[in-house]
Amino acid sequence: MSAGLRVLVTGAGGMLGRDVVRACELRGQRVLGLTHADLDLIDGSAVVNCAAWTDVDGAEDHEDQATRVNSEAAGVVASAAASVGARVVYPSTDYVFKGDKGSPYVESDLTAPLSAYGRSKLGGETSVAVANERHFIVRSSWLYGVGGRNFVETMLAIGADQPEVLVVSDQVGCPTYTAHLATSIAALIEGEAYGLHHLAGGGSCSWYEFAQEIFDQYGVECRVMASTTDMLARKARRPSYSVLESERTDAVKLPSWRQGLAAYLAERETLEVGAP
Repeated sequence: MSAGLRVLVTGAGGMLGRDVVRACELRGQRVLGLTHADLDLIDGSAVVNCAAWTDVDGAEDHEDQATRVNSEAAGVVASAAASVGARVVYPSTDYVFKGDKGSPYVESDLTAPLSAYGRSKLGGETSVAVANERHFIVRSSWLYGVGGRNFVETMLAIGADQPEVLVVSDQVGCPTYTAHLATSIAALIEGEAYGLHHLAGGGSCSWYEFAQEIFDQYGVECRVMASTTDMLARKARRPSYSVLESERTDAVKLPSWRQGLAAYLAERETLEVGAP
């Protein structure tokens, strides 16, 4: 526990921000969660910047706006944190990678984003690292949690209304439950393991396999049909293989993606969030 640690969470109204606030409180940290863009940083210990542009396809037409939020604003927050002696956490994404490696990406692998969103997040990584040497850049992937719209809810809504659904089978990654990620972030900021961290649900699957597991665990009869990425004609290009692993000796391991899904569905049932 670290009761003396004071934590500011930006974007606290979002999916990850909500869970980070809760995870920090559970560790006895003193947390202030902000949901608005205007920040007034006071002396503190750590800033977890969960405010972000998350519309991957929308960023293709609005790259300047995505960059302002994900890169420029992130640098400003990191610099402000440094000015009051605070460390900073910047959540990033598997979309900074091209997806052609064929094996899990580790922290030292070269980045080559395919999309405007990926470029904006990679820019944020650089901005944060330059602005504050006491930084944690946390790359994760395929996030879902009770604080916002996500793939699990989309599938359950479709499953409640339709007998079948079309899901891409040629994109492979690591579904990550935000509560598990937030717990790891809350622990991470109590130490000094600065730099890049890959934190994602253990194991890997395709979106197609993820959808099948969602219906299996929830007990929904809905046929999952496989499609290719090209068939869906999304505006932004996605990496076909963006599985994340860590090469750090102090790596934090998250539970498997199947365990994450089970925990999410249990929390969802408790809170009666979006039940179809």
